[in-house]
Amino acid sequence: MKSLIRLYRFVRPYKWQAIGALILLLGMVAADLAIPRLSQRIIDQGIGAKNLHVVWTTSLIMLGAALASALFAIVNNALSVRVGQSFAADVRSALVRRVQSFSFGNLDRLQTGQLIVRSTSDVNFVQMIVQMSLRILTRAPIWMLGAIGFLFATSVELGWIVLAFFPVIILFVLLFAGPARSMFLGVQKRLDRLNTVLQENLAGVRVVKAFVREDQEIERFGSANEALTAQSIRVFRVLALLMPLMMVIMNAAVIVALWFGGTMTLDGKMTVGQVVASVNYLSMALFPLMMLAGMVAPLAAADASASRILEVLDGEPEVSERPGAVALTAPKGRVAFEDVCFSYSANCSDPVLQGVSFVAEPGETVAILGATGSGKSTLIHLIPRFYDVTSGRVTFDGVDVRDVTLASLRAQIGIALQEAVLFSGTVLDNIRYGRPDASQAEVAAAAEAAQAAEFVRALPDGYNTVIGERGVTLSGGQRQRLAIARALVVRPKVLILDDSTSSVDIETEVRLQDALDRLISESEHTTTRFIVAQRISTVLLADKILVLDGGKIVAVGTHGELMESSPVYRDIYQSQLGDGRRVPATDASESASDREVRHG
Repeated sequence: MKSLIRLYRFVRPYKWQAIGALILLLGMVAADLAIPRLSQRIIDQGIGAKNLHVVWTTSLIMLGAALASALFAIVNNALSVRVGQSFAADVRSALVRRVQSFSFGNLDRLQTGQLIVRSTSDVNFVQMIVQMSLRILTRAPIWMLGAIGFLFATSVELGWIVLAFFPVIILFVLLFAGPARSMFLGVQKRLDRLNTVLQENLAGVRVVKAFVREDQEIERFGSANEALTAQSIRVFRVLALLMPLMMVIMNAAVIVALWFGGTMTLDGKMTVGQVVASVNYLSMALFPLMMLAGMVAPLAAADASASRILEVLDGEPEVSERPGAVALTAPKGRVAFEDVCFSYSANCSDPVLQGVSFVAEPGETVAILGATGSGKSTLIHLIPRFYDVTSGRVTFDGVDVRDVTLASLRAQIGIALQEAVLFSGTVLDNIRYGRPDASQAEVAAAAEAAQAAEFVRALPDGYNTVIGERGVTLSGGQRQRLAIARALVVRPKVLILDDSTSSVDIETEVRLQDALDRLISESEHTTTRFIVAQRISTVLLADKILVLDGGKIVAVGTHGELMESSPVYRDIYQSQLGDGRRVPATDASESASDREVRHG
């Protein structure tokens, strides 16, 4: 239960509501415990003595106690729900904050489906226990102890009967509690799998239909669904034995109490009222144990869920700010890689990048070319510190990016990824996502440069058109152009385009590159560009082309230089454009002169 107890720190902001709920709980228990003693008074002093006045007055007192208990219960329930719901909201917020603080390395290990389950189902399990701890879980032991005290005050002999049954009940509860936790952990893991499959099915429904894989996906979901169902049945099949066993024990205790109490009444050692009150107190002492036994399943589920929540909350971002990190001031946009090695292992034993060194001067356009898996995207992810280098260093204006605050570093970088992720909302909201205060004119200028303005104007409400979740109402090329506009509107010192025109036709791409050149040349500040591309036509005008192969830079230079010096680059060029073919909109000889004009 350690995991569950640790999460109770989220109750602290609502401690006064929780204390109020517990005080009301004490009043409710006191009212409930008074009723058996009042019943004894009616039987012995009212009915037995034929005193109608005692019957009436005591009955009215019992009614008052019952109404007070009901009133206390209503207010207690309201406060418990408020604390529980507030607790759940805070835990969900803490989970989101923690996930947002994670680096790409952390998120590579946490699947979306798992995070959704932990933020919903797991939090709900724990929330239920928090609410119940202010009601049943606290009421049961207080009720039990109070009932035992009143039982001994009424009849010491019958009090010992209850205590004799306690070890048996506790033994059964402990026998079931241990296995239940591990079994509920299995349920939540299978729920993770179910949500992952469901999320993949919904996100990839177009691919599923395109490849006629509906039956296979239904079968895959059915398999995950059946695994969850089977595990849940196993859990509740075991727990289904517990409550009947508790009922048998409780009824046995009542029978023994009635037998002993009846014998003592016949011998004149007890009154009928004492027997009735004792049996009531006996039931009130044992019933909380049954309630607690019934809580074995929710408690086990909540503790398993709490451990999964803490696994996220206790996670430390792999990329974090060093003590004394400084903010970038008057950035120029010079980026340098100095003998960089990167690996997902700790010691670069299996490097994704190795011995990478180059410099991108302010205002330069650096293109990165290479086969799939050569490390292109990994390289540019090191600039904004989505990952940290394993050895070597990456510098921004001569300062190691690890010595710079993350906020100030990333504020200078605009990035558009190949998978253009858009959010539900308007086109306007998506373009100025990274800079909410951007004016309409700045948004329009960014959209014009990204070659998005024309199709945006054709939308029903223009920039105020709601594009739907993940931009599903737009084509892949349209989404990519909006992502580029989003990167441009932040006015970055470093612009990273990670294969972000792969879904755009070549003619539009050429116009886009020309528009970017104009926008940047007309800007008040220089912008260093990194362009990752599969198409060689995308990189011909770059000031510097890096050719990656197996995580190493095998060639560096302009298009003309690489055509002469790099067989790898020449092979790529020949395979895509062939001998004598013209580059769209311009040829190679034009590129060099244009480049001087563009960047001069």
